[in-house]
Amino acid sequence: MNSPQNRPMYLFLIALAVLSALGFQGWRTLFNNYAVEVAQVTGQQIGMIQGLREVPGFLALLVIYLLVFVREHRLAVLSLMVMGLGVMLTGMMPSYGGLILTTLVMSFGFHYYETLSQSLTLQYFSVAQSPVVMGRLRAAGSIANIAIGLVFLVAVNHAGYQTLYVSLGIFIMASASLFLLAKPTRTDLPLQRKNMVLRRRYWLFYVLTFLSGSRRQIFVAFAVFLMVSKFGYTITEVTLLFMLNNAVNSFLSPMIGRAVNHFGERKVLSLEYSALFFIFLGYALADSKLLVAVLYILDHIFYNFAMAIRSFFQKIADPRDIAPSMAVGFTINHIAAVVIPITGGLLWMVDYRIPFVGGAVLSLVSLAFVQCIRTEKA
Repeated sequence: MNSPQNRPMYLFLIALAVLSALGFQGWRTLFNNYAVEVAQVTGQQIGMIQGLREVPGFLALLVIYLLVFVREHRLAVLSLMVMGLGVMLTGMMPSYGGLILTTLVMSFGFHYYETLSQSLTLQYFSVAQSPVVMGRLRAAGSIANIAIGLVFLVAVNHAGYQTLYVSLGIFIMASASLFLLAKPTRTDLPLQRKNMVLRRRYWLFYVLTFLSGSRRQIFVAFAVFLMVSKFGYTITEVTLLFMLNNAVNSFLSPMIGRAVNHFGERKVLSLEYSALFFIFLGYALADSKLLVAVLYILDHIFYNFAMAIRSFFQKIADPRDIAPSMAVGFTINHIAAVVIPITGGLLWMVDYRIPFVGGAVLSLVSLAFVQCIRTEKA
């Protein structure tokens, strides 16, 4: 990333990572309280919204075909603008139906941006550099998350949820538009295939990606909802927790990237899934407001380890397969993610512990498959 050739792309990705984090974290910070207090949705409806939120991730495969018409870095910028539009519209449509529609718009932008950001990172940086770059991108996002948390802590006493959503969405769209004419690319890299790529030798990457998406959606859909509905977290408490979490991750994320290089993907991912087994059981059994907050922070720390799945893929992949494979990977990641939040919402109505026990089981299954990783430094 210190190479003069790659520095423009590095700075470009950092800037977009900050905007993405501001938009998504801002949307997420307000969402559960906004949904409960203003839109008055139920746990089952939250599960439905969160399940539908993953449909754009399932359709990330379409990015491959959009790249026929739009250059990859420019499509990343346009995706962020669509995300900003969804954030803005969220504040204008405070109802169950409105939240479904605006969540889909926001999610299309977010997931397409994430697909393209990962693809550009793996194309422009070497096997040794990419985990470090991914760690720094996460750190930049965490710092941005702290910034939006500080803004909300002050603004929530002076403006309603709707005003905050509209203002944030407009800011993201306007800021992203400044990068539409940026030219951070190089012409000497392998041309990416513009069609769907599925190869037998990538099977482990596909399986790990699928399992990661499955267990991750249990956390995304229900962890904060558990805090709000069972433990009575206020918007101020949720915001403070997000800020603390991001402060921890802004410090640890670059270290995790270096750890992937030092210890190898198999060891790093084994630690992740071993820890997540106990974290999910903790969610199911916890009866302490403080303990749930600790589990939330630990979950985010270990989620950063998932960058090792992509660095593993980079080591085994044809360089021309990176862009289409990242799109395919996002689709695979979201196959179960579309279904699990909806199913989890129904199971929540029976017993809120069931989705979290399911997450613990998925962590053990992931741990078993991780042992199949074989690289020079697995």
